[in-house]
Amino acid sequence: MKKAIKTVTLLTIAALAVASCGPKSEIDGFKKTKSGLHYKFEKQDKSAQQIQQGDAIVGEVTMWFEGDTLFSNSGEPQRVIRVGQSMFNGDINEGLLMMHNGDEATFAVDCDSMARMFPSMPPNYKEGARQKLYYHVKVVDIVSAKEVAQEESNYNAEMEQRREQEPQLISEYVAKNNIKVQPTDEGLYIIVKKKGNGPKVATGKKVSMNYVGRLLDGSLFDTSIKGVAEEAGKVQVGRPYEPMTYVVGQQPLIKGWEKAVMGQPAGTSLTVVIPSAMAYGSQAMGNDIPAYSTLVFDIDILSVE
Repeated sequence: MKKAIKTVTLLTIAALAVASCGPKSEIDGFKKTKSGLHYKFEKQDKSAQQIQQGDAIVGEVTMWFEGDTLFSNSGEPQRVIRVGQSMFNGDINEGLLMMHNGDEATFAVDCDSMARMFPSMPPNYKEGARQKLYYHVKVVDIVSAKEVAQEESNYNAEMEQRREQEPQLISEYVAKNNIKVQPTDEGLYIIVKKKGNGPKVATGKKVSMNYVGRLLDGSLFDTSIKGVAEEAGKVQVGRPYEPMTYVVGQQPLIKGWEKAVMGQPAGTSLTVVIPSAMAYGSQAMGNDIPAYSTLVFDIDILSVE
């Protein structure tokens, strides 16, 4: 199974004390703070709840540079930003801290100031060209810093409980399924159901395999076999259902998978019980694989070249 690539949040947000109006903005229709942030309110209600440091903003954000949209969830409000500590003068936080629940505004951040903190700028960024990165922000709701902290505390407690329960859940699964093989030192169970007699899986070899991946409770999270996906009601539209083919050692795979198939000959069918420490650990993978999930794979090694 391919290792999923973890992505980072698009907006890394920091906090800065709200600045008063400064020099005149050179952008038509905008005002400018003393620290250099350009802003324009399309809607403002100063009587509503004001955003504070540590709050999480639920809303819509569109981000663009030189006419190209870099990010947008317009029409699909979600929790998009949490206000933290400032990274540079005139960053987006200064504008966020000026906003209230229900407000809508556009901000223009100086790209040269941003580039000093974030070297990975858009390809058409030119130092010294006085370019601006624009954010259009529509606040739909505000989750207070206290509420966010409580959510984090609850989540951490839940994750710790899942981590502590995993060994017992594996033991119960092994007993229920009458698994007699001993686990490896890392807790990996490799149950060979049929031993093949073809070439063995080794680094540099091109292999082809069919697989079915389930959690300990039997719920399907991935498979290369369309019929299995159809039976579980989890067919992914547009996905080609076919054996997974890759060159061993050249494709990032979870550790448990690599350990289980290495040295196995073509024609082998096996079931592998992979503890979370050899899979995704504390990282949840979408909605189907919670954090600290033990994975169970049925694997058929079709060919090794």
